[in-house]
Amino acid sequence: MRTHLVSLETLRTAWRLGPVNIARVLLYRLSLRVGLNRAVRRPPAAVSGPFFRVPERLRPERTPREGWYAWPEAFGLRVAPWEGAMAAPPDWSRSLISGQAVPDPRRPWWRIGDFDAGVGDIKGVWEASRYDWVLAAAQQALAAPDQERREEALARLNHWLTDAARANPPWLGPNWKCGQEASIRVLHLAMAALLLGQVEAPEPGLAALISAHLTRIAPTLHYALAQDNNHGTSEAAALFVGGSWLADLGLPGGAAWERRGRRWLENRAARLIGEDGSFSQHSVTYHRVLLDTLSMAERWRRALGRRPFSDRFLRRARAATAWLGNLTDPLNGDAPNLGANDGARFLPLTDSDYRDFRPSVQLATALFADARAYTDCPAADEVLAWLDLPPPARHQPWGRSARYADGGYLVARTGGVLALLRYPRFRFRPAQSDLLHLDLWLHGENLLRDAGTYSYNPPADDGPDWNRYFPGVAAHNTVQFDDRDQMPRLGRFLFGAWPSAEAVAGPDDAGSGCVTMAAGYRDWLGAEHHRQLRVAPNRLTVQDRVAGFRARAVLRWRLPPGEWRWQDDETLVCGPRTLTVSATVPIRERRLVEGWESRYYSRKSPLPVLEIEIGEAGTLTTEWAFPE
Repeated sequence: MRTHLVSLETLRTAWRLGPVNIARVLLYRLSLRVGLNRAVRRPPAAVSGPFFRVPERLRPERTPREGWYAWPEAFGLRVAPWEGAMAAPPDWSRSLISGQAVPDPRRPWWRIGDFDAGVGDIKGVWEASRYDWVLAAAQQALAAPDQERREEALARLNHWLTDAARANPPWLGPNWKCGQEASIRVLHLAMAALLLGQVEAPEPGLAALISAHLTRIAPTLHYALAQDNNHGTSEAAALFVGGSWLADLGLPGGAAWERRGRRWLENRAARLIGEDGSFSQHSVTYHRVLLDTLSMAERWRRALGRRPFSDRFLRRARAATAWLGNLTDPLNGDAPNLGANDGARFLPLTDSDYRDFRPSVQLATALFADARAYTDCPAADEVLAWLDLPPPARHQPWGRSARYADGGYLVARTGGVLALLRYPRFRFRPAQSDLLHLDLWLHGENLLRDAGTYSYNPPADDGPDWNRYFPGVAAHNTVQFDDRDQMPRLGRFLFGAWPSAEAVAGPDDAGSGCVTMAAGYRDWLGAEHHRQLRVAPNRLTVQDRVAGFRARAVLRWRLPPGEWRWQDDETLVCGPRTLTVSATVPIRERRLVEGWESRYYSRKSPLPVLEIEIGEAGTLTTEWAFPE
């Protein structure tokens, strides 16, 4: 019976993904199979440098990044340098995660699998070829404290680009496999040219490199659009940025690529961003990817003097800025580890931590709201300075209590507390089983935590099935029914049977600094969960009413690492903080177990998890006291 239901839900989910998107994917796969796609049958000529020349204007007042210049990075963290340290270019087919190299890296890109490339997670290979180091070397060439280092930085920039072009001839190897990866390179090359003042008259090798990338991106754009995610925005932005650049240089294809890129960037902003700023991917880090993409496109548009984007585009960009600004802590820049976290940071111009979202929020606020989100964050202002954007005079702090009905989020802010409740509202596919997940923050510290992602293709010998754990309900602060996820898993990145929310309320001011909010749902097998919250500056009360399950329900609270201990049968303590859970029905078991979180892609660490199990319908009440 359950197998039959899963099959039925697969069909329903396919329909909700959209017949047009399904057709785009099928057409893409067919075009590769029969060799008709231009990205498999018409590779451009190999490209050679030099790509950048000595800048005419130095920036000695600026602070260049050391990351990806003094040390290699992967997903926001330092990694061990390869042989030759940072003087020699990396092995472009070798993973920065596993250290393994793709076998036979000169194969055509369409013959290399995403998940069977021979290196584990292929993102470890792609990381060096995202060209974060291009930005770092350009900054060093402009602002290093001595001439010798500036000259070395420019020489390294050209040497690495030449080596990358040699090792990755058009259409061969893993680094041509993904149109979005090619798009990130285009955007980073364009931003480097902007920094170096070489947009109007770039070196011929750079123009040829941009053209080769757009020739790869354009024929598979329809596949990116079918994903309804950051692939479409990234690839459209690259076509607009690269196409407008080539058009100004009088090179073939530029004007057509520019028109197509603008059209689909406008389309993606209108389709994927809700009026309230919610993005299709239900993810804080992917939201940053979106915002950085829009910011680079807008900064580039201004640099080339192109006509403005539409009013609708600008409204959606402002709303998306406010959404991320509202979830970002102004003290340390961190934000809930909501949804999939693939380690991406598209515009790294400072050495601020990967989890500091303030530079991206500041840039987008300046571009789309003509204001500063932060007046006391040097790293955020540094990004504006690098891109020659004067800090706006107006201050626009984003933090507030809000309901994001387009995406399914309730946010309560009071005092130094941020509470985020995720409820089911799915216009687009969910990637995690996180219904009614609750994230809690106090003065920038994450008290109730989301697990993150860890890896899209973790090593098979690395313990449990992490592909099931991290996206699953057990990795979230919510209730699990009968040892299953809240939605049936239909694929690596796809859940089915998307429920609708019930009884959504708030956030409402309850007086004395308290905020209340609530939401519920009924899943595909009849289990029900309704959650009510009362959020105060030093206390959180949660009531979870559950019913409709067969054998058991387990409430989980994923706690910050610390010396947690039982004070009595109902209460956990850690320093001055206390966590008490009671129920209207017998509690079968209370246990403190080891769970896992991944705040940085490809890394995981343990944390304590409180599990409360009941065997019949009832209400669980949690009291979280955290003195200010």
